[in-house]
Amino acid sequence: MRLNLAFRGSTRRRLLALVAVLALLSGCGRQTAPPEAARPVLTQVVGETSGDEVLTYSGEVRSRYETALAFRIPGKITARLVDTGAMVRAGQVLARIDPADTALSAAATSAQLDLAAADLQRFRNLRERNFVSEAALDAKETTFKAARVQNDLARNQSSYTDLKADQPGVVGLISAEVGQVVAAGQTVMRLARADTLEVAIAIPEVRMPEVHALGAAEVSLWADAQASYAGTLREVSPIADPVTRTYAARVSIRDPDSRVLLGMTAKVRFLRPDGKARLTVPLTAIFQHDGRPALWVVNADQSVVLRPVSVASYREGTAVLAGGVEAGERVVVAGVHKLTNGDRIAVISQAKSLTAPPSESGQPGTSKQ
Repeated sequence: MRLNLAFRGSTRRRLLALVAVLALLSGCGRQTAPPEAARPVLTQVVGETSGDEVLTYSGEVRSRYETALAFRIPGKITARLVDTGAMVRAGQVLARIDPADTALSAAATSAQLDLAAADLQRFRNLRERNFVSEAALDAKETTFKAARVQNDLARNQSSYTDLKADQPGVVGLISAEVGQVVAAGQTVMRLARADTLEVAIAIPEVRMPEVHALGAAEVSLWADAQASYAGTLREVSPIADPVTRTYAARVSIRDPDSRVLLGMTAKVRFLRPDGKARLTVPLTAIFQHDGRPALWVVNADQSVVLRPVSVASYREGTAVLAGGVEAGERVVVAGVHKLTNGDRIAVISQAKSLTAPPSESGQPGTSKQ
């Protein structure tokens, strides 16, 4: 019995020793886990621009002088001599109506004038012989003057059969065709001067004080990213549109070139005066912390720290900062919700400075009001 117990105790000790050796060998084979790699993060450098835009609107390129052309008499159109988009000169004939009726009227009044002239001359001869009274002669003179006026009117009516351009410009809209009978004053086509180009926009009533205070503008074309021109707020309607509650405004384009065409879509940026520029960041960089906006600022050691900022206003795609960061500091602009204080990152820089997302014209980002 004692030998059996001793054997069992010896066996148990051997098993425990074997387990300890195996555990030791297993621990020796383990390796320490490598440190987590720095996360690549998209960043940009905050920067200032002199002339930061504050208001941006879309509009249409129009001419300051647009004329609706119409015949001054009714008639049937017999010829249209120009097409839409034609460049015309002052005095050029654009269309004609049937001249038959006006020709007959002119012939009739001419005959009446000849008769009145003959009667007047006969009565003058009779008055010299004292065969008729002075009152009878005055009546004939009045009849002659009336006949002359009627003849002049008929001749003018004959000239009205030709629709002429009263100024050089571009034919925009044609609303009547050959064979159509038009009334006097009915619009046949529209003529726009090509040397007085401007952009027609609509301004919300809440923005009126800012627009009047700024005035200076920059005009760019949607169709051509390289086309950018200086502009000036020329006029603002004093009455709001009853439906949209916006005010119609015109921004004149200074020194437009051949790339600016009537009817194009344009963007108008009203610029902040020099010396009052503000910092802007993309909306994707804003992180809400305890109900307040904040930015992830990148330190020199590639770690990030959350810093509260003050936002002056929000636009489409950008936020205007009133304080919290300085120009030249680097901030995270994507993936802000996946970071924590002290995280180390691998900086990936965007190509452009962080004044705002690039627009079609290569200028700072914009907001539509």
